[in-house]
This record gives sequence, C-alpha cells and structure tokens, in this order.
Amino acid sequence: MTDPMADLHDRGRENFEGLVEGGKARLDALFATVPALGELAVGTVYGHLHERPALDPRTREAATLAAIVAAGMVGPPLSVHLRTGLAAGLSPAEVCEVVVQTAAFAGFPRAVSAADQLNRLFEGHGLPIPPPPSPREAVLAHLAAPDGEVAEVLAEFPRTEVQATGSDRVLVSCFGDDTVPGAVLHCAVDGGDVTSVTVFRPR
Repeated sequence: MTDPMADLHDRGRENFEGLVEGGKARLDALFATVPALGELAVGTVYGHLHERPALDPRTREAATLAAIVAAGMVGPPLSVHLRTGLAAGLSPAEVCEVVVQTAAFAGFPRAVSAADQLNRLFEGHGLPIPPPPSPREAVLAHLAAPDGEVAEVLAEFPRTEVQATGSDRVLVSCFGDDTVPGAVLHCAVDGGDVTSVTVFRPR
C-alpha cells in the first residue's frame, strides 16, 4: 500500500533539490536527528504547498518569508527560504522589502532581528549589502524618463501596470481606454539597471 506522506516527501525533496543545489543533502543534515519531522515538513511545504497552482513560486516564497519574519524565526527557516526565495525568482531587494512590510504588522523587533540575520546571510551568499533596487523599482525609474520607442508607447498608452516576473525581468502592460493592453514592454534588468526593453504589440 502506498504511503501518501512518503510520496509527498519524495516529491518535496525533488522540488527542493530543483531550487537549491545539493538540497537533498542539506535536508538530510537539517533533519538528521528527527527524520520523521523532515518527512512531515518537507512533504507539506515542498511536496504539497509548493505545487498548489493558486500562487506562483515567487509570491508563495514572499508570503512564506513574511510569515517567517512575523513568527520571529531567524534560524534555519529564514536561511532556507532565503535560498528558495532567490531560486524562485525573488530579488534580494524584494526579500528586504518583505521584511520592511512585515515590520508594520508584526512589530519592529522581529523585523530588526530578521534584518540582522539577513546581513550575515547576504554576506554568506556574496550578495551586495545593501542590495541594488528591485527589478520593479528599476523599471519604474526607467519609465519616468523614457526615450525612443518606449516614450512613443507610453504617450499612446499612458496607463501602465508594472509586474516583476523574476529577479531579472519585468512586464509593463500599457493601456489606453481599453481594458486590453495596447502594448506590453518586456524589460530585462541586471543589478538594478534596465538593460533592454522589448515592445510587443497585438496584431
């Protein structure tokens, strides 16, 4: 008879390995003393929740990081989900913004504790401190002083929706009076700078 929890655990380990290099070995080390806890935790978080389709991986990891900060967990949970958050496409600046947002609702002491731990985690990952602007921030700054084809698009379709879809890319939907975008800008971002913008128009 198949054990549903064991199946979830196996899928969770595979999903975690896909996010974090050497992930299976890290999980084995983390839960070496209490493997049954690892089966429950990994099966639930990465076998079940990770595969639910209602949230994309970036949003799910952002929500998870907010919950971790709110709960005051600055040990392994924050370390693990910084890794998986970055792997899911969160930028370092977005991780920091989650901490800022959480402070208003969970209290500054917990947010400050998380920020203190992030200093060490960022240093360990070789990430710049403080991080460069988030992809969305970089694109908003770029759109504030557009030129060329981008300026023409924004003049024609002045209402925009700006959505980061990864740590290095942002989609800008441009609207006129219609509810359907008249153009979409695909913005590539590197280190807080917009490196290219591709304009897509419906045929």
